[in-house]
Amino acid sequence: MTDYQRIAAALTYLRANFQAQPGLEELAEQAHWSPFHFQRKFQEWAGVSPKKFLQYLSLDHAKQMLRQQASVADAAYETGLSGTGRLHDLFVTLEAMTPGEYRHGGAALAIQYSFGESPFGTYLVASTAKGICKLVFVEDEQAALAELRLEWPNALLMQAETAAHAQVARFFARDFAPTDRLHLHLKGTAFQLKIWESLLRIPEGQLRTYSQLAVAAENSAAVRAAGTAIGANPVGYLIPCHRVIRGTGEFGQYRWGAPRKAVMLGWEAARTSAETTVPMTTAAA
Repeated sequence: MTDYQRIAAALTYLRANFQAQPGLEELAEQAHWSPFHFQRKFQEWAGVSPKKFLQYLSLDHAKQMLRQQASVADAAYETGLSGTGRLHDLFVTLEAMTPGEYRHGGAALAIQYSFGESPFGTYLVASTAKGICKLVFVEDEQAALAELRLEWPNALLMQAETAAHAQVARFFARDFAPTDRLHLHLKGTAFQLKIWESLLRIPEGQLRTYSQLAVAAENSAAVRAAGTAIGANPVGYLIPCHRVIRGTGEFGQYRWGAPRKAVMLGWEAARTSAETTVPMTTAAA
């Protein structure tokens, strides 16, 4: 069992029992570590104590974040990426697929893919000459590769680590330089692209509801469609669909597992609680 899996098990238990405020020994038991080892590993991994982390994952904290948030317009361009005490600008360019590429399933398109390790588990990242087209968290590498082939049936797939893949690794390591730019090569409807771009504008450590994302996409009545678009997000974490919760304040489900979503939200909240964000610039093709 990896450190991520042990921490995820403890966080799953926290989500189900947060009202009882479980102590260190209870949490350590979920991770199959001694209390002393659990405290040390948790502090090392999350940067805060288990007790502090519990506060970030509680329902009251989620609701408080919603009550205090600025409007989507005010929050635009304020996403900060922190690392080793510094904040870096993250620039993401959306480049939608051409109609021809979409219709022909990526014919004549070369896609490089590789596997990497993040604080949230193993991931598969795939990219074209234009940018990253897919990032998914995986439990079974062969199943993830089969999904990639199904999504791009006519593309030429090659296993290779590109410069874009190295950038993703630095992103997860919070070693992203101010001059780095992440480019995304996405295929989707106009509405999906609007939703995904709106996701990019949610500041790290903050949350939005599905209805707020629909408003941001200029279609306030399309809450269900917004949820579907969020679920279809092809680039996990970089397009932060994990920052969307239900209007009731519940975290809700997540394509790559509710425990992983809880880990991500707490991990971000722990790192932004004492920091000020810096502007982010997003360009749409």
